[in-house]
Amino acid sequence: MFELSQLRCFVAVAEELHFGRAAERLHLTQPPVSRQIQVLERVLDVALLNRTSRAVRLTPAGRRFLTEARRILRLSDEAAATARRVAAGQAGSITLGFTAAAAYRTLPDLVRAARHRLPEADIHLKEMVSAAQAEALGSQGIDLGLMRPPLPPAADGSLRIARETLVVALPDDHPLATGAGVTAEAIAAEPLIAYAPDEARYFHDLVGDYFAEADLSPRAVQHLAQIHTILSLVRSGLGLALVPESAASLRVAGVTLRPLIPAPRRPVELFLVWRRGNDNPLIPILADLAASMPELD
Repeated sequence: MFELSQLRCFVAVAEELHFGRAAERLHLTQPPVSRQIQVLERVLDVALLNRTSRAVRLTPAGRRFLTEARRILRLSDEAAATARRVAAGQAGSITLGFTAAAAYRTLPDLVRAARHRLPEADIHLKEMVSAAQAEALGSQGIDLGLMRPPLPPAADGSLRIARETLVVALPDDHPLATGAGVTAEAIAAEPLIAYAPDEARYFHDLVGDYFAEADLSPRAVQHLAQIHTILSLVRSGLGLALVPESAASLRVAGVTLRPLIPAPRRPVELFLVWRRGNDNPLIPILADLAASMPELD
């Protein structure tokens, strides 16, 4: 098989039609250039050049091979440049897992910053619950995750990027919607749209702890996983719900958000996580971008 150095010598001679000028162009002496082309012709078993004492000309096979040789060298240069850009974190691909609630504010801001900083990178997004992200981190199904606590052992690199509080969601026409805040006792007296303990464990526990600290037992009428679905049912009048304050960005018509009285002791947190054994050069760049974003609080 021929080598790239042989192709470079051939292209130089084919374009200069002179061994001496080709050697100067390649910063070589003439004998090595001649030997490289002789080896190339032996490998191909084809004469590429007609040589006389006065001139060098391409054979028909040489003219066609010149086109292909230029293409191969161009692809080789492009491949090398791409590899260097990937190694420098300027290109490549990265897969980011995220929970549905992370898409309200944090994910759009992070993706916007990443697209600006890394215009050549391919960013693949996967919506996954935190438990699925933990498994995917371990198997390298994702490179980064936006997930809720507790963080799994596989996530040995982490950065908290959001910290907010729970608020209560009510229909606009609900009597409690007009006040500056709503007490835990008032909410416990209403039907509550709660979180499913299997699919939304984090929010299920947050809400449960809030009412337990007030020694209250709300009446759950539904157990659901997705916040946008819960807000739609709040709008229907099915019940009230506790949601993260970032849910306000959904702007669900007919739904009002009010502070809780007393304010929850436990915050709603979101972490960017990764596995330190993953050598994707884009990971530290996205982590730095996330660290530079104002933390939602």
